[in-house]
Amino acid sequence: VQLQASGGGLVQPEGSLRLSCAVSGITLKNYVIGWFRQVPGKKREGVSCISSSDTETYYADSVKGRFTASRDNTKKMAYLQMNSLKPEDTAVYYCAADQSYGPRDLCTRATYIDYWGLGTQVTVSS
Repeated sequence: VQLQASGGGLVQPEGSLRLSCAVSGITLKNYVIGWFRQVPGKKREGVSCISSSDTETYYADSVKGRFTASRDNTKKMAYLQMNSLKPEDTAVYYCAADQSYGPRDLCTRATYIDYWGLGTQVTVSS
């Protein structure tokens, strides 16, 4: 199983980035996809989690209205469109897949998550 996040980089405040997560080795339509971020020394944050059928999406309050998660099960891809980026969005972003939780629970209280991908660095700075 592989999840590979990409699309990170350096962007100015108020800029945009689109992260992609390429998934292989699992039947993506059976999994909730989560986007998480982590800053060294801080707790991991569930940014957005999207249901397997793309009918329900959770967003952390810190990104609501700015970030949009989506997925394409046929292409085995998930995406996180990030707009109006702020310096506090700077972090390593990870995508993850899990079958046990709904979107809100995956993002807010999951302790064990089935699969994690390698992260991609997002830096928001002028």
